[in-house]
Amino acid sequence: MPAHPISMAVSLFFVINVLGNIPLFIGLLARYSPRQQRVILIREFVLALVILLLFNYFGANIFHLLGISQPILGMAGGILLLLIAIGMIFPKHDQEAGPKHEPILVPLATPVIAGPGSITAVMLFSSRLNDQLTMTMIIVGAMFVSFMITLIASLLKHGLGEKGLIAFERLGGMIVALIAVQMFASGAVDFVKQSFAI
Repeated sequence: MPAHPISMAVSLFFVINVLGNIPLFIGLLARYSPRQQRVILIREFVLALVILLLFNYFGANIFHLLGISQPILGMAGGILLLLIAIGMIFPKHDQEAGPKHEPILVPLATPVIAGPGSITAVMLFSSRLNDQLTMTMIIVGAMFVSFMITLIASLLKHGLGEKGLIAFERLGGMIVALIAVQMFASGAVDFVKQSFAI
């Protein structure tokens, strides 16, 4: 699992997977003017940021009340992130045009931006870092870069093309897969140590 804040920020950016979701962003916002698109993106990213910050500050308490230990969270989170990574490496880009109404909270803020993978990563990184202020800066940094990329989504799609976007998504998937395996391995080692008092 990444131990340095910069590594965590980069990892969270790849887990959010904004590059892989560019076709979805374009499809959902195509019917709106450029100004409306910016307003919608700002609103959805703010909502997603609030969701991630809530899990950063209160997620550990929720799992503590449920009796879920950090090693178990690490192993479960690793499995979940690995499944997400597999989906990134072997993407299915057959998304529908999306709902006719303006997207509010669903599906952009969650689960596209603040989805199961990014929420899990935030809670795992937060528990490992044990510094909520630094973790807040990590979340804000990763979200800001993701937001800036969505603002130029059309230019990126035109410049990179579908194949280029898929290539970047697969690269991100490989990185997320490595993070997932490390999370699971660290959780398993900690679980064995706690169980057998090693």
